[in-house]
Amino acid sequence: MNDVFDVFFDHATIDAWIAEDAGYLDLTAHLLGLGAQPACIAFTLRGAGVAACTEEAARVLQHCGAQLLRLRPSGTPVPAGSELLAASGPAASVLRAWKVVQNLLETACGIASATAAMVAAVQATAPGVALLTTRKSAPGLRRIALKATLCGGAHPHRLGVGETVLVFAQHRALLGDAPSGHWPALVQRLARMAPALAEKLCVIEVTSLEEAWLAAQAGAQVLQFDKVAPPQLRAWGPQLRARYPQLRLLAAGGIHLGNVADYAASGVDALVSSSPHHAPPADVAVQVLPLQ
Repeated sequence: MNDVFDVFFDHATIDAWIAEDAGYLDLTAHLLGLGAQPACIAFTLRGAGVAACTEEAARVLQHCGAQLLRLRPSGTPVPAGSELLAASGPAASVLRAWKVVQNLLETACGIASATAAMVAAVQATAPGVALLTTRKSAPGLRRIALKATLCGGAHPHRLGVGETVLVFAQHRALLGDAPSGHWPALVQRLARMAPALAEKLCVIEVTSLEEAWLAAQAGAQVLQFDKVAPPQLRAWGPQLRARYPQLRLLAAGGIHLGNVADYAASGVDALVSSSPHHAPPADVAVQVLPLQ
């Protein structure tokens, strides 16, 4: 049974995608006189991958006036050469939806497939380690990226700045980013406040063992190591956990398919990555035929 990846896309979003490409008139279809001709359209994944955003693709077709015939649910592994979805309707409707749907599927399936490959590499090495994806997606694409990474088996790290308490080096720079600065005292205040804010944890980004000790001593519940190599993580983690056994450790920065297994074996609790968001698009073939 497939999971339901219930990421919300409002009608205005779907219509905006259509309007961007076909907001007025398909001049070619109009001049060829194809508008009313019954037609069917099918989208096929040329290589093996993971289906993603097929439900939203179906809505694009429906908003354009087509009727859905078949759909492979998001999150489903797809063998090479398999159909993702198909629809029928007036040629004007299926042609208006054509490129919008193809672009959506290629982007989403590419992200989902890349995510699934990273998740598989992590699970093969350290089954208890989670892969988390960041909010670093292109503006306007966050919902697509979120649904696609969920379909690939990852979880969101942070969807927006109002969701979690996460102190970056950029925040600390404004507070006196040095052992003699004010940021450890502020972390103590945040650590006391965070549980009262809907039970949120206090997460501090660190880049060295010295910063990690300062943050842990101040009361941070989670340390996010930025661009720290796996050998260092393997050495630092046991030291920190020996004194702070409840401390959670994350690794972030530069994590991709080529090194994700090494990071998974470093002893952290989760890996934070933006890599799936920049995956190459999937190759989706489109066939349009007259409907007999």
